[in-house]
Amino acid sequence: TEKDPFNPKPGDPVKYAWFRADGNLPDSQALHKYMLAYASDFGLLTTSLMPHGKSVWHRDMQLASLDHALWFHGNLRADDWLLYAMDSPWAGNARGFARGSIFNRAGQLVASSCQEGLIRHRKDWA
Repeated sequence: TEKDPFNPKPGDPVKYAWFRADGNLPDSQALHKYMLAYASDFGLLTTSLMPHGKSVWHRDMQLASLDHALWFHGNLRADDWLLYAMDSPWAGNARGFARGSIFNRAGQLVASSCQEGLIRHRKDWA
């Protein structure tokens, strides 16, 4: 199903994204984990907006990360396809909480993430 990131419809706070680094990376686990740590921040907190039909691209929305954690469960390749399964079990009091599981191509869990952030609908910004 095609989705419009600028005008989303309300839905379940669950999403999946395949991603990888563009190009081949050296065989350094530290580098692959650095890349994954950077990439794991993109799109995670916005999962909390999904039940409300709101987008980070709406001018009246304010989002800011309060904390973000990542646990590595084994070696990985950031230049091979990884699946990011994200969900948001809770949002309220101007905050959202989201968690993620990152799987390699073989379906093995290679990392887990969670993030809490500030989420405000700013009517004065519209």
